[in-house]
Amino acid sequence: MITDYERIEKAIVYLKENFKEQPDLDAVAKQIHLSPFHFQRLFKDWAGVSPKKFLQFISVEYAKGLLKQNLSLSDVSFETGLSGTSRLHDLFIGIEGMTPGEFRNGGEALKINYSFAETPFGDIIIASTSKGICQLAFVKDEKYGIENLQFFFPNASLFQKTDMIQQEALRFFSGEWNDLQKVKLHLKGTPFQLKVWQSLLRIPFGNISTYASIAGDIESPGAARAVGTAIGSNPVAFLIPCHRVIRSSGIIGDYHWGSERKTAIIGWEAAKVYPEN
Repeated sequence: MITDYERIEKAIVYLKENFKEQPDLDAVAKQIHLSPFHFQRLFKDWAGVSPKKFLQFISVEYAKGLLKQNLSLSDVSFETGLSGTSRLHDLFIGIEGMTPGEFRNGGEALKINYSFAETPFGDIIIASTSKGICQLAFVKDEKYGIENLQFFFPNASLFQKTDMIQQEALRFFSGEWNDLQKVKLHLKGTPFQLKVWQSLLRIPFGNISTYASIAGDIESPGAARAVGTAIGSNPVAFLIPCHRVIRSSGIIGDYHWGSERKTAIIGWEAAKVYPEN
């Protein structure tokens, strides 16, 4: 008897192999012999997103590769199976938060200030635009930090400068967590990633949550794995508190910047909230 996992695996393979045809819900459901309603619910439980959104992710990734080859927008639209450049534009705005042209320019005209700072948990690079913090990462050295920033914003203009936005954020490492609401963020991610990161911001200082709880909070109870992937893609360490999420078993779990650092941050926050008498 075919399992739900095998059905979803077959659907994903079908979508990847036929995305240029932009198959609708009925067409994909037919491939795995389920009603569209049942397939939609089952797919979202396993993948964390709807079949339509998954198809959009595949299409955008393919289009991104074509844009890097400097194809025209009309050619990219045609090769991706979209009806026109307006659909390509809407797709990029919805998934990437930028137009196809802005993606191709790799952040061109975007001005980013960055600086390095010491924290109780290691050195960091913190970067900001006029809209807010766009990156905060623990780094081994300054060279690595700059290279990592350039990787995510390849054509942006970078300036080594500590601005007011960064200063407000750095106060958080001194334990002034009540001021976090003043910190502005400039984030780029998929709608699902943004929902997960917003959920992380709702975890109170000094508290912890689980991947399953985050999945429930964003109304995707079967998407714990997808939540874990989105958490791992968090571009702003500490301020977006992905360190506060552990496994349901109580195991600390992985952390992009090291599980030991994650343990130390959790303990530091707990000590601030529940000091010994």
